Amino acid sequence: MPNNPQSEDSNRERPRSSPRSSGTKPISLAHSPDSDDAFMFYALATNKVRAPGMKITHVLSDIETLNQAAREEKYDVTAVSFSAYPVFAEKYVLLDCGSSVGDGYGPLVVAARGLKADDLAGRRIGVPGLLTTSYLALKLYEPRCEPVPMPFDKIMDAVSNGTVEAGLLIHEGQLMFGETGLHKVLDLGVWWREETGLPLPLGGNAVRRALGREDGEKIARVLLESVSYALEHRDAALNYAMQFARNMDYDLADKFVGMYVNQWTLSLGERGRRAVRELLTRGHAAGLIPSVPEIDFLGIPEMDGASLAGERGKESAER
Repeated sequence: MPNNPQSEDSNRERPRSSPRSSGTKPISLAHSPDSDDAFMFYALATNKVRAPGMKITHVLSDIETLNQAAREEKYDVTAVSFSAYPVFAEKYVLLDCGSSVGDGYGPLVVAARGLKADDLAGRRIGVPGLLTTSYLALKLYEPRCEPVPMPFDKIMDAVSNGTVEAGLLIHEGQLMFGETGLHKVLDLGVWWREETGLPLPLGGNAVRRALGREDGEKIARVLLESVSYALEHRDAALNYAMQFARNMDYDLADKFVGMYVNQWTLSLGERGRRAVRELLTRGHAAGLIPSVPEIDFLGIPEMDGASLAGERGKESAER
């Protein structure tokens, strides 16, 4: 995908960058090897957008591994699950741009036989990690289920072969489960909207506080420019992202990218930020999150036109 991509395992000993007074600063940018993230970072990875004074190295790993790595403050900029943010809030600040939000849709619970949503109590359910937002949403819906953590791309097989009774699907599994004969039990994004009237904020990007505000704002700006560029050059960005589409054809990948890279990605806005706070507040009240930190979102001093357009679009949709 990007220039100098590295897997989590191959990059295990890579030192973090630190502020320098002059020269080019190395910045590690960690995110998932998925078509939506590839689309989002297309412009950065192909030098359509540049970060002056910074040399960005992309690191690819699944979201649960990145959540764990954030505990160690391993990467300068990283994708994170919103549900995991309280664990490392003292080390990272969330960025306003770069979020994945389920607006009336979200992670799915699927099964091989006729389970109903009311039947999930006590069931063994394959989940993509205990720090993921999908898992938090599932436990808010049914706290009595029995989670079985496993790699996200193994969950459908585990359901099909009976290792677990149901599976919690993220990424492209939300669109492809029907091909394996599984059926939908519950859409957690639909449930969340019915409960709260809000979209379900799944994940975002965060930057190390130790980099300082100036570099943080520079990163926020370049990320906004990258997302904006991809949305404005959709065909080129999607063609690039297809190498990470994992068996999706072009049309299905286009649908998936549209679900999770959109106006919410340009800027969470006040409603999106409220949804993040609501998610963490409910998680804490249920005993699933130890505390709710003061949550701030780093943007850029003056909003870009694309971001403003995104905000206006969401406001219009809400009226």
